[in-house]
Amino acid sequence: MRVMTFNLRFENDQDGSNAWNYRRDLVVKLIEQYSPDILGTQEGRVSQLDYLEASLSGYGMHAPSRVLDDTCQYPTLFFRKDLFRIIEGDEFWLSKTPKIHRSKNWDSAFPRMLSTATVELLESGQFFSVAVTHLDHVGQKARLKQAEIIAHWVQKKTVPVILMGDFNDGPDSEAHRALENNKTGLVDSWEALGHPEGEESFTHHAFTGTPRKSRIDWILTTVPPYVLDARIIHDQFDGRYASDHFPYCIDLNWRMQK
Repeated sequence: MRVMTFNLRFENDQDGSNAWNYRRDLVVKLIEQYSPDILGTQEGRVSQLDYLEASLSGYGMHAPSRVLDDTCQYPTLFFRKDLFRIIEGDEFWLSKTPKIHRSKNWDSAFPRMLSTATVELLESGQFFSVAVTHLDHVGQKARLKQAEIIAHWVQKKTVPVILMGDFNDGPDSEAHRALENNKTGLVDSWEALGHPEGEESFTHHAFTGTPRKSRIDWILTTVPPYVLDARIIHDQFDGRYASDHFPYCIDLNWRMQK
């Protein structure tokens, strides 16, 4: 089972030649090239997400109980329609009042959200939960508090969990420690394979292709499923990049490989 997290970069005319209308076909091309079974996106506005749902072959967008707001950038899940049955889902804001639209607290610059689904893998009958999020890019305290809210959600689940997103923090951060620990049972898929940290693991590049910041895009999982492979996708198309983040993609198996 292949899972991809991908920060799309929100629709912003100030991006010039990197504005959404000039690269949206590259986004679709890249996603279809790697063909994830589950895709989690960040920063998508309503028009961007609608375009992906209409353009991606065989995928359905999961946006339960969503209040549509053109000013919002939503973390969003897409599933291969032929592989999964969605049992239930939820969305809530990472704040002290999670059901209040666009609510935020602490030093969070923007409202932040978690979108979730519990699904059945039709081939095996395996049930599990998936979630995608995008933590705040400014507030250090907010990122920790937002991570703690997500950790509490994970701890309440009675099925395996896959959590992905742009966490705007590195693997040595308090937010990472709040999520990857014995209480949640989550492990960092990159670390699980012993991959090194460094410039080659950085996932933000500002459309330049030159990695910067740190490894801020993660996929965390309980065990099982087992991580078979993990890669940061550096693909370009005639010198152009689909987004200002490199997508991160992992392969999972529900049985341990001998």
